[in-house]
Amino acid sequence: MQEIAFLVQGSAAEPYEVRFVKRSETNLSAYCTCPAGENGKHCKHRSEILTGSVDGIVSDNLEDVPTVCAWMVGTDVEAALMEMLRLEKEADRIKKSVAAAKKKLATAMRD
Repeated sequence: MQEIAFLVQGSAAEPYEVRFVKRSETNLSAYCTCPAGENGKHCKHRSEILTGSVDGIVSDNLEDVPTVCAWMVGTDVEAALMEMLRLEKEADRIKKSVAAAKKKLATAMRD
């Protein structure tokens, strides 16, 4: 078992601890001390690190981010993260389409 932890500055005064545990080649666990993470919900701190972002990391181990990203390959975490990112992209596209439809409707109502 391998473990890497980061301190990430979130909205609280004290940084959150984001910890990744590689239990096997196909098992990766991720924990965060933010309120969402503590309650078993999605938290952006874990996802951002897993996408390679170092934004907000205040610990001195930024060089460990690629290692954690490599641990994710082939795990159910990778599949779930890719699905979430795909759906977020689709949601953004739909939001833009809805905004354009609202503009079109507003224009049609003024004629």
